[in-house]
Amino acid sequence: MFILLRYNFRRYGQEFSVSPLFLAAFLLLIFAYKGFAADSGGSQADLKSDYAEELIRSACEKKLYEERYWQVLLHYRKNLSGWESLIDDPLFFLASDGKSNPQSELEATIRAFFRENIGNEEEHPICRFITRYEWLKEKLGIDASKLPKSECEKFDQVIKEVHPESASIVFPTYYMNSPASMFGHTLINIETGQKSKLLSHAVNYAAITDETNGLFFAVKGLFGFYKGYYSILPYYQKIQEYSDISQRDIWEYSLNLTRAEVRKLVLHLWELQKIYSDYYFFDENCSYNILFLLESARPSLNLSDRFSFWVLPIDTIKAMKKEGLIAESAAYRPSKSTKIKYKLSLLNEESRKLALDIVQSKIEPEHIFSVIADKEEQMKIADLAAEYIQYLYVRKKLSKEQYQSLFLKALKARSKLGKPEDELYDIPEPPRPDSVHESKKLSIAAGIREGESFVELGYRPVFSSLLDTDYGYNEGIQIEFGATKLRYYPNDNDLLLESLNFIDIVSVSPRDDFFKPYSWKANTGFVRKTAPDGEDSLVYRLNAGAGLAAYHEYPGLCYLFAEPELNIGGAYNKGYALGLGFSAGILKTISPSWKCHLSAKSVFFGLGDTYREDMLSLSQSIRIRQNNSITLDMSWKNTDHHAQTEAVMSWNIFF
Repeated sequence: MFILLRYNFRRYGQEFSVSPLFLAAFLLLIFAYKGFAADSGGSQADLKSDYAEELIRSACEKKLYEERYWQVLLHYRKNLSGWESLIDDPLFFLASDGKSNPQSELEATIRAFFRENIGNEEEHPICRFITRYEWLKEKLGIDASKLPKSECEKFDQVIKEVHPESASIVFPTYYMNSPASMFGHTLINIETGQKSKLLSHAVNYAAITDETNGLFFAVKGLFGFYKGYYSILPYYQKIQEYSDISQRDIWEYSLNLTRAEVRKLVLHLWELQKIYSDYYFFDENCSYNILFLLESARPSLNLSDRFSFWVLPIDTIKAMKKEGLIAESAAYRPSKSTKIKYKLSLLNEESRKLALDIVQSKIEPEHIFSVIADKEEQMKIADLAAEYIQYLYVRKKLSKEQYQSLFLKALKARSKLGKPEDELYDIPEPPRPDSVHESKKLSIAAGIREGESFVELGYRPVFSSLLDTDYGYNEGIQIEFGATKLRYYPNDNDLLLESLNFIDIVSVSPRDDFFKPYSWKANTGFVRKTAPDGEDSLVYRLNAGAGLAAYHEYPGLCYLFAEPELNIGGAYNKGYALGLGFSAGILKTISPSWKCHLSAKSVFFGLGDTYREDMLSLSQSIRIRQNNSITLDMSWKNTDHHAQTEAVMSWNIFF
């Protein structure tokens, strides 16, 4: 017998009752439904897990982790122990050992595509690593309907905003007053449907640092103390940074990438956002890391494997050229300082002084109308003054108020003169950076020293000497690392190390009334020298210098340095000699293929061993072809009354 308990409820003013048996049956139905739903959900999860493992098995059978494109996407390089990625940020890897295990990273990537419950602040791996996803989807035929995520709103928005259509490689040239810029730089310009390149997007890789000391930056950069990041900025900002502020000419090389390939490049760049790798000045630098982006766009390219110990920006341009990636034409964008120097070359001394007087507020711009009769000359003076006022403001040499006042006055005077002829400021293009000699140099030489003949073998891995082909308008650049010379004297059967220069840098920058740079030099390494007793020995030399330079058509680029020098070696009675001296020289480009360098140096060593050293030399270089030249060096040295003369002829092969 069932005892029926009745529960009364009041609903809309009426009574009704519920039996306990009915309530129990209702609850059982609810629990049964939940159990069924849980079983069904578990089955769905199992199905997804099974599908992921099926894809992993297929990927391993096809050995996709050994394919070059996977190595490119993860920036893997082969080493003695196996594989290792050059990316150092752990956020870039989905497997705990993904940095050194391509297979493990591939398996973890496939599993991550099936990941659920991604928080609002975290992007799903399909969207975060979209290049990996698209490649694996194509290779494995992944059924997107079985994945928890199919749309990537943030990425789609970026692609819509960037709208990539084509790309070019950009090369800001050498800037000797900064150790970070003396080799040049490369970046990628992603171009859109806009007619102006200035409205496109610049892709850059650089070390992130607040370091202002150039020496500390160079030292830390040598040993990877900085983190390097990829970034994307409006191209006009980079133009302002390099051309207007840093006084660097820019070359733009169009890349023959298709629209689909450019999109791949942007996809990989998306994966690298906020991801760092350790920055190394000589190899894993700005130019080297850009190569992975190009290889991600076109995997058939073999760019990153071409380099090992040294990666120079200009060498990466040449590598792209050899791979057929660069079009034949190149666009030249002169810096503001180059434009000013060219306008200076069009004026005589009187007109230059008038332009400078306008900038220095010594005269009003309209004053030129009363002292200069020729209208075209008036245009040149006014244009030079306006350009130089802009330059000083960008360089923070003028306040905003000074700039506005001076610039408006110059423009007002200039507006009265009309438009100049189109060819008036047609700046001639210098030689393309990729058209000059290669960076490595092998020298085979023969010579005579105090009546004794010798042969000599020299090797320089990097980069250019004062007598090598000029890079653009930079005539006074020398950057050499690891330059080594071995000399053999047949009569004595002696094989000697003549020199091993770890660093040999010279920057000869001419000064004038408009530009006032300082010249400098730094040299350190082993060199064979004559000691005060007249005997030759190998010593360690540390030499630096600071000075001034000026250019005139005749005689050429002239310089004067004050330079301390420290020599350390067993040939000295006290183990060392420290002195101070002066050097001077003239660099003259006689023709595009013939260059001369006359130099003199005198040093008095007053600490340690005391003596005086004097030197005089004349060097000439004649270019035969782009990567071949002949040099003739004649020198006289006098060390504490021990005089020696030497003549050497070298055949130089650049490669």
